[in-house]
Amino acid sequence: MTLMANTDLPDGIDERHVAPIRGIRAHASPLAFIVLGATLAIAATGLLGGAPAPVTSVSAPAASLELKVARPLRSGLFFETHIRVTARQAIAKPVIGVDASLWRDLTINSQVPAPANERFKDGQYRFEYGPLKAGETLEVKIDGQTNPPLIGRVSGSVTLLDDDTPLTEAHVTIPVLP
Repeated sequence: MTLMANTDLPDGIDERHVAPIRGIRAHASPLAFIVLGATLAIAATGLLGGAPAPVTSVSAPAASLELKVARPLRSGLFFETHIRVTARQAIAKPVIGVDASLWRDLTINSQVPAPANERFKDGQYRFEYGPLKAGETLEVKIDGQTNPPLIGRVSGSVTLLDDDTPLTEAHVTIPVLP
């Protein structure tokens, strides 16, 4: 007597297709657990993103510049960038310049506080703020998102200027994972 004696099977399906699986094939492969465990272990290290954002600091006689940029980014991920400028001497027209190459295939959603003026000059997006006295701090928060075509890395500089005079500059490279 066959397993399916009283049942008609559809064309192309025979008893071997519906018979219970026996032996080692009846259980999940240990390889699946190894791959899952390795993926979780790598993710826990922060190599795939999600680790605290590192801070890049540069100093000059006129001011210090700190950048807190999430690295690495993942395609489609929302991210925050924090920029802190601390004036050591008066800065009449503080301008933050961001290289266009650093924002390639990134969408910038918001910037707080909003700059008094925005322009593009010498390959940089430039954002002008009100004057800073010695000892004052300007903190800027930028929210953005990576666009799906971006995979690899973006790099460029963030420059602090007094109008058109560069005061200090920080170079940043951001890896972007799929």
